[in-house]
Amino acid sequence: MTTWGLVVEATVGLGERKRTEAYVLAHVEGSREAALAELERRARGYDPEHPRNPKRRRLLRSGDGFLLVIDGAWQSYATRFSIAELLEDSDRPEPPQQDAAHPAPSQETAPSPAPLPPEPELAAGEECDEDGVPLRPSWLGRTDLS
Repeated sequence: MTTWGLVVEATVGLGERKRTEAYVLAHVEGSREAALAELERRARGYDPEHPRNPKRRRLLRSGDGFLLVIDGAWQSYATRFSIAELLEDSDRPEPPQQDAAHPAPSQETAPSPAPLPPEPELAAGEECDEDGVPLRPSWLGRTDLS
């Protein structure tokens, strides 16, 4: 099944510091049409940070996406919405390789968690709250701290 990335390229910043930043809104698995429908839903509901007082809002369809143009009191801001097929993702786990000589195990076992560090020992008579946190900090009263 094809995985589609829903990509947003938005104008951020003000004045001479305006620039375009791109990020992936979400991933959609399925057909191109399903991805475009989800992208259109998100584009129609998108509320950008700028302009703060919009005067006019226009959503235009173009190729594999949409262009949202919002006119403010002094400047216009554009946001481009597009879909793109996901070909590679460094943060996505690779599917296990299977071949006839080395079949995949039937059950996967989770790695055992790392052992917890030992609890710090409290001085005799030291009062703690219900979570075990000392009521009097260890640094209180030290003269070597200034």
